[in-house]
Amino acid sequence: MRLKTPLAGLTGLVFLLTALLLPATIWAADEGIDYTVLKPAQPTETGDQVEVLEVFWYGCPHCWHLEPVMEQWLATKPAGVAFRRMPATGPRWEPHARAYYAAESLGKLDVFHDALFKAMQVQKRPIMKEDDLVKFAGEVGIDPEEFRTAFNSFYVEARVRKADEMGRRYGIDGVPALIINGKYRTSPSQTGSQDRLVEVLNTLVGQEIAAKGGASGSPVAGPATAGRGAPGS
Repeated sequence: MRLKTPLAGLTGLVFLLTALLLPATIWAADEGIDYTVLKPAQPTETGDQVEVLEVFWYGCPHCWHLEPVMEQWLATKPAGVAFRRMPATGPRWEPHARAYYAAESLGKLDVFHDALFKAMQVQKRPIMKEDDLVKFAGEVGIDPEEFRTAFNSFYVEARVRKADEMGRRYGIDGVPALIINGKYRTSPSQTGSQDRLVEVLNTLVGQEIAAKGGASGSPVAGPATAGRGAPGS
């Protein structure tokens, strides 16, 4: 007969709580209402980590309002979860997508990303064309000619084409949108609020962590915040 040590009892309690919490996690978000299942599931770029992908556009005020919400979520995201962004594409949006990947290729994305968002959404500057973006890059300390070369490079062209393809696969018809581990799509407009978006995000991330053999299937702890403004798509 095996004796039950306090540690063994605690371990059993943890497994029991996990089993009890997992159904609640799954029911905490409604498929077709709070999120959409992607069929088929799409590939991710973060290896064994659970991927959270934000699709955005610099000219979108709702994307700007979501920025502080995602920043706060990133500060509390669990281990094993990777976050990345993908700019939306399209005739009007492509120059910004090119600018995003140009800054990334030069190792200047941390300088460029927030500065361009603020310039367009706070200062209301119409930075829409290549020349405008090259000039703006110079304003934030990026060599304009290096930026223009990167903007028109094969690397950026390939990244933009890939983003365009993945946007179609994800069924993106508005921004901002979140893609969780290539399997689910949600957005503030689908959930109805930024607070609810965080709840749904945490639920779906929790499910994916559990599916990968994580420590818990319960919802990932995260703050509910109002952000910079109302939700939208």
